[in-house]
Amino acid sequence: MNIFQSPLFKIPGYKRMWFSILFSNLGGQITLLALPLTAVFLLDASPTQMGLLTAMEIAPFVLLSLPGGVLLDRMQKLPVYIAGEFVMGLSLLTIPLAWALDLLTMGWMYAVCFAIGAVYTIAGSASQLVLTQLVGRDKLVEAYSQNAIAGSMAEVMGPGLAGILIKVLGAPLALVMDAILLIGSVVMLKGIRIHEQVPPRSTWKDRSFKAELMKGLNFVRSHNMLIEMAVVVGAWQFFAQMALSVQIIFAVKDLGLDEALVALSFVAMGLGSILGGMAGPPISKRIGLGPALILGIVITSIGWLSLLLLEGHLPSIFLFAWMLLCFSWGATLLFVNFLSLRQSYTPTDLLGRMTTTMRWLITLPAGPGAILGGWMAEHIGMRSSLLCAGLGTLMVAIVAYIRPQLRSIKKLPEINQAKA
Repeated sequence: MNIFQSPLFKIPGYKRMWFSILFSNLGGQITLLALPLTAVFLLDASPTQMGLLTAMEIAPFVLLSLPGGVLLDRMQKLPVYIAGEFVMGLSLLTIPLAWALDLLTMGWMYAVCFAIGAVYTIAGSASQLVLTQLVGRDKLVEAYSQNAIAGSMAEVMGPGLAGILIKVLGAPLALVMDAILLIGSVVMLKGIRIHEQVPPRSTWKDRSFKAELMKGLNFVRSHNMLIEMAVVVGAWQFFAQMALSVQIIFAVKDLGLDEALVALSFVAMGLGSILGGMAGPPISKRIGLGPALILGIVITSIGWLSLLLLEGHLPSIFLFAWMLLCFSWGATLLFVNFLSLRQSYTPTDLLGRMTTTMRWLITLPAGPGAILGGWMAEHIGMRSSLLCAGLGTLMVAIVAYIRPQLRSIKKLPEINQAKA
């Protein structure tokens, strides 16, 4: 099936955004491998340090999400999105520069990960709002699924590209290609034209920044379904980050995979995202958006548990690839439905504050999860982190299914889009 036959690609600007996502995700695949491999092979990072590296990327969500939401509701989102892609490219370029000058340390890596997290926090929220403005609320499930396909294509092509670059140039220099791809993403985004109505300065210049921030918090707090989803996805994030923070070092030091085999394994993430992106809308239509979200959590749990249960019975590269496939398949199914639902519950003038408030709520548990996962891996064993991730996410899915609220959502809600 030709994905470009989708009616979405007839919407002016959507094709450019789709290719921007493809370029950005291709670069992201290089970073996903090159950053931790740089830490493990060049800086001999410990599991605790790897957990901290993940936590540093998460920290800006906790610190900047809420004020960022207020600012986004006062300005145009597309320029923020474009600036974020550019800043991320510059941040990544400092790693090969520091390595060439023999200045690269874990402290430097922490700083770059913090900068990347800051971009994801502000520009990432802006990108979700740009998508809503571009395609409309009624097409969000299909749009997020199409975007997931772009991401999955990058995940199929990216690891091979990353593996070649890391093998030939070394992990630090491979990040230069990521910066080039981010420039391509910026070029695509600059061609998008969105008629965006921004509140005139006279309507908010005398408002209290704190009051505007609290309005976003109060809106989320007043909607039980938003709180329910924040608790479920936040709990999933806590347990998932326990595994994600140590999976690269586990693959290298416990499974014995080298850089090339790790890169090859990550191709499976793309296959999982394809499953989630292409099968997501039919699954959501058949069983409902809420149950599909819960099913996504179950699938991620299967990956971590089967890796441990089948270790020693199947080749290590197959098991690691299977775990990555389950993670990306389940996470895609989870977030396609989560993002579509939360956008649909929110009036237009509160989208920025709702988006950043929800991202803040679901990310709060992620940092502690990453740090705890790294600490457990170093002091108890890396399998302990993976076991907690598998059992913990399965428990989250069971509790979410027992509670009827999320399970009962079958389709996007109808909402009055008048100003709140």
